[in-house]
Amino acid sequence: MTNAVGPRAVFGVIVPSTNTVVEHDYWSARVPGVTFRAGSMHIPNPAMGDDAGFEALLVQIRASIDTAVRDVLTAEPDRMVMGMSAETFWGGVEGNAAFEDRLRARTGLPVTTGASSCRAALRELGCHRIAVFSPYQPIADREVGRFFTEAGFDVAAITGLRCPTATDIARVPSARLRAVVAELDAPDVDAIVQVGTNLSFVALADTLEEELGKPVIAINAATLWHALRSHGLPDQLPGAGRLLRSH
Repeated sequence: MTNAVGPRAVFGVIVPSTNTVVEHDYWSARVPGVTFRAGSMHIPNPAMGDDAGFEALLVQIRASIDTAVRDVLTAEPDRMVMGMSAETFWGGVEGNAAFEDRLRARTGLPVTTGASSCRAALRELGCHRIAVFSPYQPIADREVGRFFTEAGFDVAAITGLRCPTATDIARVPSARLRAVVAELDAPDVDAIVQVGTNLSFVALADTLEEELGKPVIAINAATLWHALRSHGLPDQLPGAGRLLRSH
């Protein structure tokens, strides 16, 4: 429900307790009349240094998401936005649809997820062959690749940064992200896609788009774009990539 500081929309945002980037990115966009209320999923053990660790992290997310959603609902938001991405890619296209259906049933609200936002963004930008990078371990990268393939995209490459903990994701320096994009880029790649919402990449993606002359999609920019456009808000915003600036 709109209010004095969010007269156009109030978005509920679900984030892991380890995440320090999503809220920063959304507030930095400075969307007039739109406010965000975050709910935190408790992550007592952020270790994710191998496939088993990553699966254990997902168990923690699944155990705490209902509480985070419950807390956000007390602010009476107009839309739920998932500020975490791995779980939204899990199980491919059908897994994503089932996750969204559960969240809509739980909240009675429209839902934005990272996987659906990236799919919508790539379609909006007319991209087919993509390269993807993440902070994840191989088990999660396989799920990300599965989603994009099932969604109809040609995944040329996918690279995981193999961050040892969920908090370390936010510590990856820009130089490392630049290097990964350089490794993934190729003349036959239509777009570079970044997943993993605790990676700080929105501003760098905006710069890299100009340098490479092709879309570079940061997942936090994609989810904000999807939430705004799905909510009928047409604001075109600078500094966060061509998606939010021109579409």
